[in-house]
Amino acid sequence: MSDRLHLLEQRLALLESEQAIRACMNRYMLLCDELGAGSPLDELAGLFTEHATWQGKGARYAKSFGGYQGREAIRAMFAGYMVEPAHFALNVHFLTSELIQVRGEAASGSWVMLQTSTFASGASHLNGARLSVQFARQAGQWRMAHFQTENLFSRPVTAWNSDAHLPVPGAAQ
Repeated sequence: MSDRLHLLEQRLALLESEQAIRACMNRYMLLCDELGAGSPLDELAGLFTEHATWQGKGARYAKSFGGYQGREAIRAMFAGYMVEPAHFALNVHFLTSELIQVRGEAASGSWVMLQTSTFASGASHLNGARLSVQFARQAGQWRMAHFQTENLFSRPVTAWNSDAHLPVPGAAQ
């Protein structure tokens, strides 16, 4: 019976770790969606380990974003977005195709991300990227140790929101 209980405890710990990693990524995306002068920069930086890496991968993202080594460098990169008026008038990240693998005190995750943005200038952009993230548990909390984003596609688009009628069956046209 104790072996069975031990196996159940291991399975529960794995599920709790996966959920904590998912929550870390979701919080990161929400904070990125709301980047502005009043953003909680310390909380955002705290999602990364002290010696974390944040990296744009591939020709487009390596050139546009570059890379940052260490929590303070990552914090400074995000601080550049915290201006008035906000860099993003609208920014929404969508994550899909999630895969999380936990191995003790380390883990990896991958997602496909769709980002819809409108900038303060009024221009809008659609980006698709593959995220590859290494996590480490520090002080009982899962944090990002290596965040890598690689562009899959990118293009300017017209404005996202419109007052145009939504076609709904049975609704007055």
